[in-house]
This record gives sequence, C-alpha cells and structure tokens, in this order.
Amino acid sequence: MRARTLILAACVLLLLAVPPLATVFNQPYYIDLLRRVLIFGIAAVSLNLILGYGGLVSFGHAAYLGVGAYSVGILAFYGIHNGWLQWAVAIVASALVALLIGAISVRTRGIYFIMITLAFTQMLYYLGVSVEEFGGDDGMRLKVKSQFSGLVDLGDPVTYYYVVLALLLACMYLVHRLVNSRFGRVIRAAKSNEARTRAIGFSPYPYQLVAFVIAGAMCGLAGALLANHTAYITPAFMDWTRSGEIMFMVILGGMGSIPGPALGAFALLIVEDQLAGWTQHWQVIFGPLLVLSVLFFKRGLAGLLPGGGKDG
Repeated sequence: MRARTLILAACVLLLLAVPPLATVFNQPYYIDLLRRVLIFGIAAVSLNLILGYGGLVSFGHAAYLGVGAYSVGILAFYGIHNGWLQWAVAIVASALVALLIGAISVRTRGIYFIMITLAFTQMLYYLGVSVEEFGGDDGMRLKVKSQFSGLVDLGDPVTYYYVVLALLLACMYLVHRLVNSRFGRVIRAAKSNEARTRAIGFSPYPYQLVAFVIAGAMCGLAGALLANHTAYITPAFMDWTRSGEIMFMVILGGMGSIPGPALGAFALLIVEDQLAGWTQHWQVIFGPLLVLSVLFFKRGLAGLLPGGGKDG
C-alpha cells in the first residue's frame, strides 16, 4: 500500500508539473488536452460510484454531462455569467434529473435498468436537438466563461487547469469517503448479494438512489467544466455514444477502484489523440487496442498498481 501511495503521489506531482513543463517547451496544446482528460476523469469517477461499487450499469450517464453543460450555457445565454450560480445550478439540475431517472430505473435490474437509463438520455438528447432557441442540433456558443468575481480566471488556461485538477482530486476523495462509510458498505453489499442485504435489515433502494443522485450531480459538475473548456455546447454531449465512452473509461481503468476511472480517462483519450494525429484511419487501430486491453487487463489499469485494482 505504501508503494501504491507513492506511485499515485508521483502521478499527482506529474500532473502539477504539466503547465510549467508545457510553458518551458512551448507546448500549450498539452495543457488543453490534459484539462479535457481531467474533466472526463471526473465524469468517469462519478460513474464508478454506481457502476464499480453499486453494480448499476447506467448507459445514460452522459445525460448529466449535458444537463450540466446546458445549465451553464442557458444561464449565459440570458446574461447570467456568475460562476458560483452557474455551477450550483448545473449540480442541482443534474441531481434532480438523476433523482427522476433513478427513482424509476433503480427499481429495475439488468437489461431493464440499462434500457431505461439509455431511453431517458436519448429523450434529453432529442430535447436538446429540438430546442432551436439554444441552437438545436448545431449547439450554442459560450461567449463568456463562468466568472468568479476575480478570484479565479477561467480564461487563463493554467489557472483553469489547476481548478479542474483540484476538483478531480476532491471528487476522488469524496468517493473514497463514501464507499468506506456505512452508506458505501450497504451499496457494496447490495451489489454482492441484494437478498442477503435485505435479510440483515437494509433496503438497498434508498441507498442506491442516493448514490445515483450523487453520481449525477458530480457528472453535472463535469458538464459545467466541459462547457467552459470547449466554449461550445451541443446535444452530442448527451448522446449514447458519450455514455459508452465514459463507461469504457471506468472499465479500462478498473471498476471499484478510486484511481481507476481517472487512469482509464487518461489512457483512452491520450491514445485516441495520438492515433488521430498519426492517421485518419485511427479507429481501425484503436478498436482492437481497446479489445486487447479488456482481454489482458482483467482488473483494469489500476490492477497493475501494487495492491491490485480493488480498493475503497
């Protein structure tokens, strides 16, 4: 465990060193690239709470990414640029949407749960496409990034990078505390054996619903960050393929592991970026690589760390 902690601490130090190194070598592109990776790391960490620890295979997690992004975009459209308000609305709106979806879907299991979460996400996707006032299928520009009264300037790429890094670490810590609490033990017990969990006096439904809402709220924050990162908001944020990408980040990195989803986001997006820069037919190479990674890394990339891929 000490070796594992040292490796993870070294990874954090490397991430802290990215902006100064990129400045020295005159490569600002890598600040933007890794900031995007960190944002999707937050989305993957949020999904891991219900997928890795709760066993809830949500194929609609990108819905909250879109809700968070559109919360920022719509408020900015009406001239409200206060970042505290925008991000609060993004988190609360995503939590409410997750509550609505979860109240129905968490009562089901297996393929029914997957299809209900997928159906709700596609409903939101087509809602985004149909609302012409906010750009419809073409999306909408975010002309002014979230403002924080001079405390934080998201227009500065380096400052924004460190904000996203801090939020990713905070989300990972939050998930760590949750899954090691009594609340988290009930969720993990329900994943392992729901009937036995009921037999000892715990009803899994309210615990799973709360976890579902927390995961949605966390992903909504990632959506607010992504809107400011791209300065452009589109219904494609909520497409089912985006949910699949986030899910694969969790699987590739290691389900039921705190650092796993972040590692999966790094591996997936950076390899994708490098291959896309090498050839226009990068998907032909990328697909088999993903298949091989699943076949040979049974516990994900986190399983390569000392101590294995499971933790709390």
